[in-house]
Amino acid sequence: MSRDDVVPIGLGLPGVEAGSAYGTPALRACGAFTCHAGEDDETRLVPSDPDERPLLVEAHDGVLFVTRHYQAWPLVLVSLPHAGERLVREPVEDVWVERAPTGVAAARRARREATP
Repeated sequence: MSRDDVVPIGLGLPGVEAGSAYGTPALRACGAFTCHAGEDDETRLVPSDPDERPLLVEAHDGVLFVTRHYQAWPLVLVSLPHAGERLVREPVEDVWVERAPTGVAAARRARREATP
């Protein structure tokens, strides 16, 4: 995956727009941070439940990781060249569900569940 693959994933969700965070390209859902570029163009930061993060990193060694700088933050870094689409899509969609208006998120979930 590359940055060019991540942006359409986010922009395909209602209320998501391109913006910036800390001087790097970012996606925002309903004005709130969804994901943004890491220190290079091959890394993305996505929010992660602090309790689940160690399990995710262990399960996806070499793809998901945390640097010392981000240790105190509820984020995980994704190495895009090593990540499959699902591993990138799921955290972006999870964050969107948390930030999107309830009715919008419920309608999208119902459509996805109805699609085989």
